[in-house]
Amino acid sequence: MSEAAIPHQAEPSTAPGRPVSGHWFARALDSDVFYSFRRSRLTMIAAAVTVLFFLLAIFAPLLSVQNPFDPAQLQLMNSRIAPLWTAEGQSPFLLGTDEQGRDVFSAILYGLRISLAVGVLGVLFSGALGILLGLIAGYVGGAVDGLIMRIADVQLSFPAILIALLIDGVAKSMFGDRLDAMSTLAVLVFAIGLSFWVQYARTVRGSVMVEKSRDYVAAAQLIGLPAPVIMLRHVLPNAMGPILVIATINLALAIITEATLSFLGSGMPDTMPSLGTLIRIGNNYLFSGEWWIVAFPSFALAALILSINLLGDWLRDALNPKLR
Repeated sequence: MSEAAIPHQAEPSTAPGRPVSGHWFARALDSDVFYSFRRSRLTMIAAAVTVLFFLLAIFAPLLSVQNPFDPAQLQLMNSRIAPLWTAEGQSPFLLGTDEQGRDVFSAILYGLRISLAVGVLGVLFSGALGILLGLIAGYVGGAVDGLIMRIADVQLSFPAILIALLIDGVAKSMFGDRLDAMSTLAVLVFAIGLSFWVQYARTVRGSVMVEKSRDYVAAAQLIGLPAPVIMLRHVLPNAMGPILVIATINLALAIITEATLSFLGSGMPDTMPSLGTLIRIGNNYLFSGEWWIVAFPSFALAALILSINLLGDWLRDALNPKLR
């Protein structure tokens, strides 16, 4: 047989500006979601601000002039120094210092670490719990569904901050002084996670109840796949769009909840402050002239929450097929 008669497989196009059709990155760039992202300048700014805050938190040890969590690096002689650009400012304290001599900029960087860690871990915990309970309620149905949904209805009748305060108070009354900073962080993650699981559970339950009557689920049952595999591999992916939207919005809510708990004195201690703790500390000096102690942590928290909320609003619209 001649070489010309041998069939050849079609080569993927490599023309300039034309991505390979099977590449996931190329498909992402060509998706409606990315097109919506490119058309919204406000969303791009919000994404850039959010990424910037995460990078500042990750590289805090490299960017800060001191470790505000280390008392050996603090000097009371440097307390209440004004920002660098004012007449009373001193180098290297760009945003001034607080009453303990902590550099405010360094405290914000390390406080971002705590706030983002609590927020991200709280969202992961609440998402995992809510998705699991939603899958069970929607797939099993019956009395199990009724019990889970009644618990969800009862929890929805109380504000999330009250539930978080209750769980935090119970944990501190049980363990008392045995709670160190890391244990307090774990308690906050647990309290916030238990406060926000309901939205995930109700959303996943609704999707499961719709999808479990589809032919592909019946086919999976027919070939003998176990229920957990069917729920996780076949049913859950159809609910990922709403879950991503809820997770993004709940990240901002979790950070606000942690900041509120810390501001009320039920969150992170003064030795390992989050943004909420820094705001509580600075609020005591607001009317004594040291405005920078509360102003800059408040601005950082507000900018972080606003950028995440803007991303959540965009993601909700971008994943809604009725708005495309």
